[in-house]
Amino acid sequence: MAPAVFVHPKVRPLSPTQTVLRHKTLRLVAGCMFFLGMHNASLYPYQSLIAIDRIGMSETVFAVLLVLASVSAVTASVLFGMLSDQHGHRRRIAIVTCLASTAGIALVLWRPNGVTFFVAQGILLPMAWSIFGQLSTLVRLASPTSGRAGDAVFGTIRSLLSLGFLATLIFWTFAFAAGADEMAVYYSGGIASLIMVLLVATGWPRDGQTTWQDPKSGVGLRAALRDIARPHILSRLLLIGTLAVPGSLFFVLISLVFDASSVRSSGDVALYIGMVAGWEIPFMLIIPRLTEHLRRGTVLAAAAVLYALHLALMPVFTDTVLFWVLPLISGASGSVIVMLPIAYFQDLTPGRPGSASALLALQKLTVDILTAVIFAAGFALAGFEGVALIGAALGLAGGLGLYLADRNDWFAAKVAA
Repeated sequence: MAPAVFVHPKVRPLSPTQTVLRHKTLRLVAGCMFFLGMHNASLYPYQSLIAIDRIGMSETVFAVLLVLASVSAVTASVLFGMLSDQHGHRRRIAIVTCLASTAGIALVLWRPNGVTFFVAQGILLPMAWSIFGQLSTLVRLASPTSGRAGDAVFGTIRSLLSLGFLATLIFWTFAFAAGADEMAVYYSGGIASLIMVLLVATGWPRDGQTTWQDPKSGVGLRAALRDIARPHILSRLLLIGTLAVPGSLFFVLISLVFDASSVRSSGDVALYIGMVAGWEIPFMLIIPRLTEHLRRGTVLAAAAVLYALHLALMPVFTDTVLFWVLPLISGASGSVIVMLPIAYFQDLTPGRPGSASALLALQKLTVDILTAVIFAAGFALAGFEGVALIGAALGLAGGLGLYLADRNDWFAAKVAA
């Protein structure tokens, strides 16, 4: 009789959630993402209200503050990203980034006036925005999976940022209804910031002691900037920035649309934004299934079409029951637009994940500039309805341009092969 042959049972691959839970560094990033969502939901939705109504800033000074904040965020992200690729020190840079947020919040709580608010919201807190790119870089480096499976892991982690944002937004909605002071948002933001400092200081792997390869690029700052300026990379940066404009305009227009409505109230703003954030969470878990079969650029282009549709229909459906269908469209498409660009940029700059986070910051600057121009021009010509239509058209153009650019690259690769 022939000896029995032992057949090893098939080992099922770990799910993205299991991968995160079993990996110490990924658990750290997941925790930081949740508290980053809590931090952002505490500070940014209410900054205009606090600046103008509580601090006493004029609208002109506040506009200058927003410009300074955008420049500070981009400068910090680009420098931190490229320096981390060139010299390492990722843990040290991450600690400095989180401490900048803590210092800015402490400054406002210590003495809430025009000067401290300007320094905090214009310089220190925007610097802390770069932690998102640094966390995304750490996921790319530490994850035991890559490619589409890596997208699934990042989607799981990124959904925690939306969860933290949504939970905090709901908390403050009820807290304000109960009579809480608006300045109290700095306490929840400060708590989140302190927890991130502790998590990074105690859990971020020390430089040179990681279980994965993280070689220094040796590429100087000027050379890295020249590399970003190459047409192949710069064109993608501009196209992704363009297709993301409708998402930025949505946050600018939502309160104006509700204020002009005869049936909506200011309380509906938080509800609507909360529904959008809530829908983003499950869709972030679904996106990796799409990228198994489609190129990231194609998925981004499709999301651009949906978000443009959402922006164009928002002023039209405001007073109808169909208005509450729009958060589903926004959540589905917005989850793609906030999640996939970092992976797309990492593919554009292989071996330099810090440069990818710098590209993410430059994309944000592109979005901010286009949003400001479209809002000013569109509002002067045709009110917020005109702004919505122009923004939707630009988003469609960006999505189509990215699809065609990636399609041409795909055909070129096939011919070369």
